[in-house]
Amino acid sequence: MIETYSPASRIALGTVQFGLPYGIANQSGKIAQDSVKAMLKLAFENGIEMLDTAIAYGESEACLGRVGTQNFKLITKLPAVPDDGTDVNGWVQRQFSDSLVRLGVNKVYGLLLHRPEQLLEPIGASIFQALQNLKDTQQVAKIGVSIYVPDELDQLSRRYCFDLVQAPFNLIDRRLHKSGWLQRLKNEGVEIHTRSVFLQGLLLMHQTAIPSKFLPWTGLLNNWHEWLMHHKVSAVRACLAFPLAFPEIDHVIVGADSVNQLQEIISAAIDDAPSGFPDLQCDEEDLINPAHWPQL
Repeated sequence: MIETYSPASRIALGTVQFGLPYGIANQSGKIAQDSVKAMLKLAFENGIEMLDTAIAYGESEACLGRVGTQNFKLITKLPAVPDDGTDVNGWVQRQFSDSLVRLGVNKVYGLLLHRPEQLLEPIGASIFQALQNLKDTQQVAKIGVSIYVPDELDQLSRRYCFDLVQAPFNLIDRRLHKSGWLQRLKNEGVEIHTRSVFLQGLLLMHQTAIPSKFLPWTGLLNNWHEWLMHHKVSAVRACLAFPLAFPEIDHVIVGADSVNQLQEIISAAIDDAPSGFPDLQCDEEDLINPAHWPQL
């Protein structure tokens, strides 16, 4: 564990729920603006300083701009760059400028690519240069990528140097550590943010509420719930304790559907970690990549 921070300060608040009805366990849809304001107040009071958003998150940026984010560092993400002869630098500048307007700020902490594989295409060098231009003008402190599979870094790292990398990491999807990329990124001085700590809410669902599409992994999920019962640990606490146990990880991005849920997350982050974790590691994309779930 990192000694110079309280555990809650390593939490970053994901804001997709501020703009879209997101998450397999989300029963309330998009969060109302007054609830967003209360959640940001609670986050700030508990040492959370980072907000993660994206242009693709519906009304999230605009909602944050209306509520006000002066107490936070902001990370946003660019969508796919059109590959149609567009002036790449001009397009990136316009997209980013529009983000700043929506957010009501004149700079952000981080700007990431939502589609990092585009850096390997013919327009890749132009995209990266456009990001670098924004960093050079101090409108962005750190540039980087939001990846889905750590293997993406095998090729990307040969061509580009990133300040910040965001990747999925949880009790089931441990590829970032298993691949060696977690330590390698830290050795290279890259800031590391992990997401999907609750596997889009699947790890928090009661056994009886888990959709039938996950029947192929009944054994694994039963082991998870049996471990929780045996150790008398809440799912939120165990899920958070796992990534927070890795000092290489700078921030763990979490989403919440309400003030009460965010309070539960903060309390769980501050609690003492359980001793040991269940062996739930799985590399099956149909389980660990929520983008595959609609096809199950």
